[in-house]
Order: sequence, then C-alpha cells, then structure tokens
Amino acid sequence: MFMRWFHELGSPPYFYRFAGRLIPWLGGLCLVLLVTGLYLGLIVAPSDYQQGESYRIIYIHVPSAWMSLFIYVVMAACGAIALIWRMKLAEVVAISSAPVGASFTFLALVTGSLWGKPMWGTWWVWDARLTSELLLLFLYLGVIALYSAIEDKRQAARAASILAIVGVVNIPLIHYSVEWWNTLHQGPTVTKFDAPSIDVRMLVPLLIMALAFKLFYIVNMLMRARCELLSRERNSRWVAELAEADHG
Repeated sequence: MFMRWFHELGSPPYFYRFAGRLIPWLGGLCLVLLVTGLYLGLIVAPSDYQQGESYRIIYIHVPSAWMSLFIYVVMAACGAIALIWRMKLAEVVAISSAPVGASFTFLALVTGSLWGKPMWGTWWVWDARLTSELLLLFLYLGVIALYSAIEDKRQAARAASILAIVGVVNIPLIHYSVEWWNTLHQGPTVTKFDAPSIDVRMLVPLLIMALAFKLFYIVNMLMRARCELLSRERNSRWVAELAEADHG
C-alpha cells in the first residue's frame, strides 16, 4: 500500500495535484503555529537573567539556523536519489528547496549578527560556526547559479546535485564547530542529551517556531516544485489538459 502510494507520488501529475491539496492545509497550520510561537516567545516567555530582552531574537535565529542545515541535507539526499535512480521529482524537490534554504541561511546570519552585537560587542567575527554558516550560504547560491546557468534542466539538475552532495560535508562542521574548536558561539542548549539548558517557558515557543518554520519550508518548496514541474512538463499531455480545464 505504502509502496504503491510512494510510486504514485513520483508521478508529476499526481504530485502536482497532491501538493495543491496539501498546501492550503499546511499553510494554515503554519500561520497558526507562527502566531502562537511569536506570542509565547515575545510576550509570555520571561526575560533572560543575563541577556535581558535581547535574547528573544532566538525565536527567529535558532529555527532559521536549524532549517538552513535541514534543508541542505534534504537537498543533498534528493540529489543523490536523482543521480542514482534518475527520479525527476527528486531533482525538482532538490532545486525547489535551494532558494528557501538560502533564505533561511541568510536570515540566520543576519539575526546572528544582530544578536552578536550586544553580546560580543561586534557585528561579525570569523568564528568557526559563523564562517561555516557563511560557506553554507555560498553553497546554496552556487547550486542555484549552476542550475540557472545550464539550459538543459536535466543536465543542470545533475550538476547541481553533485555540488549539493559534495557540499554536505560542511553540515557536520557547522553542527559540531562549537565543540571541536574554541569559539565565541555558545554551545548546545536544546539538543543536550541529559536535559536542555533552557527554561521550559522559553523552550516551548522555540520548538513551536521550529515547527512553524519547517511547515513554511514545506509549503514554499511544494509551491516552487509545482511551478518547476509545469515549466519542465509544459509540452506534456497532462499540462495541456490542466490548462484546458482551467480555461474551461
């Protein structure tokens, strides 16, 4: 049953229709979680005893940083699937994820800089975590630029997939940089195995925001994937039938 559904999901027309039905529901849930997380984080959560109110940027910065890593891993995994099994939909998901991942990475860098100014006294330092995160942004932009530079989109997707797979080695460097090197960036507080070093009143809105950002990524990726499919399949019968139905 599951394998049949998974096989059907790989069909462009089935994926297009399935994504179209899914987007409004996920978008609505994303909005609810986003409003709830911001209210709890910016209004209900207590002030930090060291950082005061400035710590509240964590509710944007940390989920953005998490998503920058998560999306790149998804993109590299889809790139591997596309190269091994020649699955067109995996190519579409990978390239549709890149602009969203780049946006989250840029947001993480900007909010980190805004947070770092009052904490470290400077907007930027060549810290291991910050430098590797900046490299991640360049990898995202490289994948986008490489895909756009090649006219044949199947060849472009393969080239972008190779770059994504090669660049995935940067992900563990970002994640473990605060443990492997002496950096200004604080160590893990939420993902500690014993217990998170954060008040539960601060932790709950952070996790809600993380889920909201994940849904935001899924919604945007699905919307971009639908557009990419229409562009690639514009001469196919199902796209022609879809256009006739819309105009009918």
